[in-house]
Order: sequence, then structure tokens, then C-alpha cells
Amino acid sequence: MTSGKRNLIIAIVVALVVVFSLYSFFKGTYNTFVSLDEAVKGSWAQVENQLQRRYDLIPNLVETVKGYAKQEKDVLVEVTNARAKVGGAGNVPDKIKANNELSGALSRLLVVVERYPDLKSNQNFIRLQDELAGTENRIAVERKRYNDAVKTFNVAIRSFPANLLAGMFGFQVAPFFEAPAAAKAAPQVKF
Repeated sequence: MTSGKRNLIIAIVVALVVVFSLYSFFKGTYNTFVSLDEAVKGSWAQVENQLQRRYDLIPNLVETVKGYAKQEKDVLVEVTNARAKVGGAGNVPDKIKANNELSGALSRLLVVVERYPDLKSNQNFIRLQDELAGTENRIAVERKRYNDAVKTFNVAIRSFPANLLAGMFGFQVAPFFEAPAAAKAAPQVKF
């Protein structure tokens, strides 16, 4: 075998190894992005399930409180308006913002409830409050799972050299579900 043929065979083998390596990188990286993107979407769906549960409980809670706290109309209207915003939110960032507003309105409603001892002892209210508390806990768990999936996805699409492929295929950073600034301050109960 002549040295020219040997060099040609070596060049072909090297080219095949490079092509196969690039194919493996692109295929593996793209499939990883798709899997992580689906994990983010699946986690968001679980968050939405719990948010819907809370959304469905609110009218019953508001009606129960209305019977006792007629003079607290502003807070009840605020909860109702916040709930309507949740129902009208279209994309993930809008849903996050609307649900954060609803969380704030619900915390203000629960502060109002503290002023009415008869309401706090009403069995319907206690049951609704327990359901809402359980739902809030579920929301917190699902938010954490969603944020974990978002973190993994965002790191993957922003890391070099995978970020080049992510940009080519239109993968974009997913938004975190962050608590609003108002949630950092504890509500004040005053009698």
C-alpha cells in the first residue's frame, strides 16, 4: 500500500470520526433540550393543576366570608378581581404574575378573617381554609419542582457549546416562578 493511499484512508477515517462525533453531539444535545423542555412543561402543568384547585376554592371561601364580614367588601373585591386576572392570563409569565397577585389578596383576606371569631369557628370556613392551606402547600411543592426543572433547562441551553445549538433551534430561557416582593413581608394582624 502506498503512502498516498494510506493517507487517504486515514483522512477518510478521521473525517468519518469527526462527522460521527458532530452528529452525536448535535443529536444528543438537541434530544437533551427536548427532554428538559418537556420536563419544564410537565412541571408547569402540575403547578397549573394546583393553581386551578385554588382558583376553584376561592368562590366558596369568598361567599363564606361574605356572610360574616360584609363591611370588608374591598378585600373581597380584591380577591375576586385577582381571581379574574388568573382566569384571563394567557402565557406563563402572565400566569405567574396573576397568581402572585392572587396570593397577596388571599393573605389579606386571611388577615381580615382574624377579626371575626365567629367566622373562624364556622365549620364550612374551617373546612375551606384547610383545603386552601393544603392547596397552598401543594402549590409550593409544585412550584419548587417547576423551578428545579427550569434551572436544569436554563443551565443546559446557556452552557457552551450547547448554547450555540440552542440558539439555532430556538430554545429560550424559561421563566422562574418567583414569589412577589410583597410576599417577603408577613401580614399584620390588628384587632
